[in-house]
Amino acid sequence: MQHFDLVIIGSGSGNSIPDERFADLSIALVDKGVFGGTCLNVGCIPTKMFVHPADLAASPGHAARLGVDLELRAVHFAEIRDRIFGRIDPISEGGLKWRSSNENVIVFREPAHFLDPHTLRVGDETITADRFVLAAGSRPIIPDVPGLDSVRYHTSDTVMRLPELPRSMVIVGGGYIGAEFAHVFSSYGTRVTVVVRGDRMLRGEDAEVSERFTDLIRRRVDLRTGTAVTAVRPAGGGSGVTVSLDGPDGAAEVTADVLLVATGRAPNGDTLALDAAGVAVGEDGYVVVDAHQRTTAEHIWALGDVASPDQLKHVANHEARVVQHNLLHPDALVEADHRFVPHAVFSDPQVASVGLTEDRAREQGLDVVAVTQQYGDVAFGWAMEDTDHFVKLVADRRTGLLVGAHLIGPEASSLIQTLIQAMSFGQHPHAVARGQYWIHPALAEVVENALLKLPA
Repeated sequence: MQHFDLVIIGSGSGNSIPDERFADLSIALVDKGVFGGTCLNVGCIPTKMFVHPADLAASPGHAARLGVDLELRAVHFAEIRDRIFGRIDPISEGGLKWRSSNENVIVFREPAHFLDPHTLRVGDETITADRFVLAAGSRPIIPDVPGLDSVRYHTSDTVMRLPELPRSMVIVGGGYIGAEFAHVFSSYGTRVTVVVRGDRMLRGEDAEVSERFTDLIRRRVDLRTGTAVTAVRPAGGGSGVTVSLDGPDGAAEVTADVLLVATGRAPNGDTLALDAAGVAVGEDGYVVVDAHQRTTAEHIWALGDVASPDQLKHVANHEARVVQHNLLHPDALVEADHRFVPHAVFSDPQVASVGLTEDRAREQGLDVVAVTQQYGDVAFGWAMEDTDHFVKLVADRRTGLLVGAHLIGPEASSLIQTLIQAMSFGQHPHAVARGQYWIHPALAEVVENALLKLPA
């Protein structure tokens, strides 16, 4: 039985922990999946590499309103796919090869689960360790739908490797995954139907943003809100899928070449027999951690999707740095900073958010003021003839400080950074607006003007 100083379960952000400062430790890195984790292989990076060509494919419609006649002649899906994974797959393979070459690291490529607080069963082997890091990530949630197991369906883990561009697609789910793939495939020319149980998409966003996004995406796809999937079966002729629906107008059916299930992701903690290790898991399935990312077992730490409902790569990376420090400096622990966690949805339009929505702030009893600034009311917005997009800020009336920022529109994921900084460092909105130059007539002026709308 091999014994290690440290075992890390997960090769995503957890793989960034061992550096030269860990050279004197014996380390096991355990991951049965594709090396490099969700973000590299099936998440952030490949999806955005699909989004950028989708933005280009959608550009003729935007250009026409500005007097420019563009024509989309073809989308070569196989070329797009192969360019993306022709870059990503070698990175994953190279990462595995490099980590396996580390003299003090042994990589295990088998499923694992705990036998007791210091013992892990890995495939057919049993190993022990002094300390563990849980960074096992997440997996797609598969809903309990009658007939789903009788058809070939896809999740975000598989849909990007389709052999060819489908003529039609049904997407089940109205969160960020559904929103991004609705943009990608509809821009490429696929006839897309999106099925959402609620009354709008992106329900976790500020209500005004969610409502606007829903209105805008409805122009591009067949959006079925307030609709449940009641059954799935193979389409006649053996090709495609027929989806039975129950919506506001009663029962209906939609047949498509491809069914994409985009109903969220679940943490992988339930695969590790964590009760045997003395690690508590919350009712939501996430590993319970303290401010230092330590679990209820003192020698076990956790980070990323297995422990964080945010399920964001930048959160996992931050938590990995915290765990790394705390492993190296057990007598000088640092805390993770989860005060202002931003996120973005790379659809069309983009959505970005940080902090509290207006409704959430009021539910928490805060006396807040909310303002909106339309893209179309600043100079670059005029250039774009923008009539749809805006910045919304929510501030504490007592202190004047921002408690939330919500953007919908072009470059939202970049424009929000100034607002993240303001919140993180406690900067007053007017100090941010008037304490620096803002390039005129850059699109960033929409943020400047939003800040100036708040009380001084």
